[in-house]
Amino acid sequence: MGDTWFEDRTYRHTDWTPGRLLDLKRRRGLTVSLVVPARNEEATVGGIVARVREALVERVPLLDEVVVMDSDSTDGTGRAAAAAGAAVHRVADVRPDLGHRSGKGEALWKAQFVTSGDVLAFLDADLVEWDTHFVSGLLGPLLTEPGVHLVKGFYDRLLDLPGGGRADHGGGRVTELVARPTLALRWPALSGVVQPLAGEWAIRRDLFGRLSVPTGYGVELAVLIDTHLRCGADAVAQVDLGRRAHRHQPLSALGAMAAELLAIADRRSGIEHGDSVAFPRFDTSGDRTRPRTGTVSTVERPPAAGVGPERPRVLGGAVGR
Repeated sequence: MGDTWFEDRTYRHTDWTPGRLLDLKRRRGLTVSLVVPARNEEATVGGIVARVREALVERVPLLDEVVVMDSDSTDGTGRAAAAAGAAVHRVADVRPDLGHRSGKGEALWKAQFVTSGDVLAFLDADLVEWDTHFVSGLLGPLLTEPGVHLVKGFYDRLLDLPGGGRADHGGGRVTELVARPTLALRWPALSGVVQPLAGEWAIRRDLFGRLSVPTGYGVELAVLIDTHLRCGADAVAQVDLGRRAHRHQPLSALGAMAAELLAIADRRSGIEHGDSVAFPRFDTSGDRTRPRTGTVSTVERPPAAGVGPERPRVLGGAVGR
């Protein structure tokens, strides 16, 4: 990949103020929805919603709605988000006629049925070191460049260390070992994307509605690749958001995540594995190592724009009202 894309499509969040973005939004007649997917994030989601609403709804009305998609939480995630002022939707309750799958991608796909913004911005619910420019910064390229359809955030990730310390430039293990090498080999035009798996990103609704969406962790990689395949690399931009800290996945969970990402990438290269792939694990407890075979879902939802209206439910032979 040449330096042209990186130089032309890489920005910093300081390139725009919220007030400037609000002026651009109004002049273009656009609306913006913020979506926060959350599963058992009671400890952090309320604070995130409250800070975003204070800065970007009440002080500068850059966001038209703040929506939390509660993915089968067993704690008080939904209550905390609602108390902070978000519109909360349980993922399982959104379009029940379409069934329900677990996973982050499912939450983002179903968010299209309960939001109205011309632009959808996404923010993870487990952030512990961040600021509201994580949202406003993503909107800059979409409001200033008509040819940009997808914006990815990137940042200096902070890695939790034993003993409670943190190191810069850590984290992002699946990004470094799987996502970026895969892009460099298969779609080199995207090799300049710093954080292809970043949970902070924004997209025009009309594009997102035309994409198939993996129900699990593959959603961010799939949307990036599909935007490039449909619209070209120049339709993608990225914004430096500074520093970010959140809870890290245990190493035992990363292998399954990597397998899902590889299967999603294979599908976009013409190699199909079906709706799930076998993934071997090994139990090293006791005096012997024993294999345990699990599966990783690679199910994708169809483009939301083609789904159609909700089908009425039939109760006792009559149409329920």
